[in-house]
Amino acid sequence: MIIILTAYPDGKSASTAASKIVKKDLAACVNVIKVESSHYKWKDKQVKAQEFLLIIKTSARKYKKLEAWIGKNHPYDLPEVVRLPVSGGSKAYLAWIDS
Repeated sequence: MIIILTAYPDGKSASTAASKIVKKDLAACVNVIKVESSHYKWKDKQVKAQEFLLIIKTSARKYKKLEAWIGKNHPYDLPEVVRLPVSGGSKAYLAWIDS
């Protein structure tokens, strides 16, 4: 199992992406979390924005397709795609994610 993080600029696009990711079988589960504020530099300007974080739970074998889907369908020019390994957890839950 791996966890992918990506942020969206608004709740509607985040929810739509989460639904499509699950529907396309790119992940077993996606959480949409409202982030109070994100602070970052973009094109030499400091930005403070509200964002919505997707926590995507999937298997490592689906990563390349998921990354490509995010890159093609994300509203940002350079979407965040961070892959985190999962080193353990409930065997039953991890089996569900893998299926």
